[in-house]
Amino acid sequence: MSSEKTLEDEDTFKILIATDIHLGYLEKDAIRGQDTYNTLNEILDCAKKNKVDFILLGGDLFHENKPSRRCLHSSISMLRKYCMGDSPVTFNILSDQTVNFNTTQFPWVNYQDENLNISIPVFSIHGNHDDPTGAEGLCALDLLSASGLVNHFGHSHSVERIEISPVLMQKGSTKLALYGLGSIPDERLYRMFVNKQVTMLRPKEDQDGWFNLFAIHQNRSKHGPTNYIPEQFLDDFLDLVVWGHEHE
Repeated sequence: MSSEKTLEDEDTFKILIATDIHLGYLEKDAIRGQDTYNTLNEILDCAKKNKVDFILLGGDLFHENKPSRRCLHSSISMLRKYCMGDSPVTFNILSDQTVNFNTTQFPWVNYQDENLNISIPVFSIHGNHDDPTGAEGLCALDLLSASGLVNHFGHSHSVERIEISPVLMQKGSTKLALYGLGSIPDERLYRMFVNKQVTMLRPKEDQDGWFNLFAIHQNRSKHGPTNYIPEQFLDDFLDLVVWGHEHE
């Protein structure tokens, strides 16, 4: 039994998915101020106890575009506590990482950085609360990315055309194509889909051999004529969509 379980684990991705943590929400409230920090701590603790391969975040890790000093300090401390260590990462990245992680001066997955010791990689798109702003197009996730704690992906720099290139992962015989698109104003993205300005790139080889997972952070329910993204806009080849943003 134990050998069968080991064989299965060699080919099975174990992923913890979380979204819309809104770290820092009501942090000055005397009663609820610690809630979001407890939530992130619980998520990371769960990931470590269950020995997941990686964590996938669907946007809005932070509640504010410019998180407080306390908020940044807490997030960095928790990520360092739970996601760094000697446990080996047992999957490989096969895609062009300079394309996947194009928002940093260190365009490679953090667990392959020889200066870091990562045991649980975190992959995250940005949401509408922690979206990139300013001339440099930076967001709070980029601070975590530059520090080697989070792999920020799915950031489209162009307003003319969006090409979503997947992070291609392989664990044993299992191939996972991880697509991501950080939050974009719904009306603009709706219009781009209608005008066929959004393309999801497929692996060049063995396209049918991949499990295709897409993380998106947009309105799913119809809030107006074009203030949402209909499911019909998404490609049929997708096997699983992690849809952040809408929650109570």
